[in-house]
Amino acid sequence: MSGFSEQWLALREPVDHRSRSARARGCLVARLAALECPRVLDIGSGSGSNLRALAPFLGPRQSWRLVDHDPLLLAAARQNLADWAESSHATSGGILTLEKSGATIDVSFEQADLAAGVGALLDAGRDLVTAAAFFDLVGEDWIARFCADLVARKIPLFAALTYDGRETWRPPHAADAAMLAAFHAHQSADKGFGPAAGPRAHGLLASRFKAAGWRVEADESDWMLGAADAALVSALAEGSAGAATETGLVDAQAVADWLASRRRAETCVVGHMDLFAAPYF
Repeated sequence: MSGFSEQWLALREPVDHRSRSARARGCLVARLAALECPRVLDIGSGSGSNLRALAPFLGPRQSWRLVDHDPLLLAAARQNLADWAESSHATSGGILTLEKSGATIDVSFEQADLAAGVGALLDAGRDLVTAAAFFDLVGEDWIARFCADLVARKIPLFAALTYDGRETWRPPHAADAAMLAAFHAHQSADKGFGPAAGPRAHGLLASRFKAAGWRVEADESDWMLGAADAALVSALAEGSAGAATETGLVDAQAVADWLASRRRAETCVVGHMDLFAAPYF
């Protein structure tokens, strides 16, 4: 899978955290409330942002396993989580135990290529699988296998911040539609999981779980970017311009004009969805 830099993940983390849906998260919290120590599997975990966002809501004892293909990001996650906690110590087997706001959180780390699926990771026993900003990067067939694995084991899913294709920049620019179409074309490239589902990913997840008779709760978790987010807006514009250039679908001068305008954008809304899915029984 194509990687993301620690710098990009750090830049987006504050916006990710404020953008998450309280309603979807509330469904997750209610589901796990009776568990003494929920066992959470975080796939595509990056530098640990998803744990930092969810752990404050999941009770006084938690056990997490963070899985990512990039060993550098896993190392960054270990350090970032230790810095985030009020105290931490390593235990046997490489487990990092964190103390944070009255909670004790055991965290293990695994470097793994998820392209073949997650079945083996589920067999150790999990109460929740979660991922953030992940499913738009994988393929439709991968999503189908993933959902089937969770349904077979009756393990709930919390999918945060799945990009859904909506973007609105202000003020508008004549090349907005062409640039967005080119970005979506670039996003559909194979990142190691088959042609990426991109903006269709949320709908694919929801339809698979609904077809299995599961409860599905979904809510918007849009990035609402303004003047205070100038660094992220600029990085987002540069990334979009680079992707459009690689596709060759937009004239180079139009890309350059769009990028110059977007670096000075007043606002930008980027559509994301949060989803919680669980069996009714």
